[in-house]
Amino acid sequence: MGQDSNTFSKRLVLYFVGLFIMTVGVTVSVKSDLGVTPISSIPYTMTVVSGMDLGVASIIFSVIMVLLQIVVLRREFRRIDLLQIPIGIIFGMFLTFCGGFLYLFPDPPNFLMQIVLALVSTVLVAIGVLMYVSAGFVPLAPEGLMLAVSRMSGMEFPVVKVINDVTMVLISLVTCLIMVHSLGSVGIGTVIAALLVGTEVRWLRRRFLKPKTPDVPS
Repeated sequence: MGQDSNTFSKRLVLYFVGLFIMTVGVTVSVKSDLGVTPISSIPYTMTVVSGMDLGVASIIFSVIMVLLQIVVLRREFRRIDLLQIPIGIIFGMFLTFCGGFLYLFPDPPNFLMQIVLALVSTVLVAIGVLMYVSAGFVPLAPEGLMLAVSRMSGMEFPVVKVINDVTMVLISLVTCLIMVHSLGSVGIGTVIAALLVGTEVRWLRRRFLKPKTPDVPS
């Protein structure tokens, strides 16, 4: 019993530390001003268009994603999946905290430093994803929706993820072009993240986790 409790505690710490590292990665991508990761593009677009805090936008987005899961899964939606909402709130609070902290630092002085920040953000997001997913607890709401679509449609998760990422980026791009007449949340950093994060997660998994560990969605 005591060993099970200790293992659970370690997994819980791994889960929340992973979420926090992910939020650091997202806020670093915002700091680079080259575009955020595809999964964060819509919340950041909400920030660009309305001026609301990114953490608040992320919480609203998480609730919407859970509501969409209910529509997709219908009777197969489980009550435990509602835990994605409080997890989304915690994630949003992490974003607000990290965003406020990073604003204390100066903006990157040139394009080279912007690229460096964008690359650093992908590594942080990959580390965070690996840790939080490996813990085996509740997924973040956007990932929960992708898993729901994969389950109900029969499509493999990587295929659903690609479709989801492309859709989110297109929605963000069109919204920003119409509302603020700029690329907003989409940029070369978005492309870098789309190309690198999944590869980095797989490399980290092979390097640091046991071979029997299942593939980590990214």
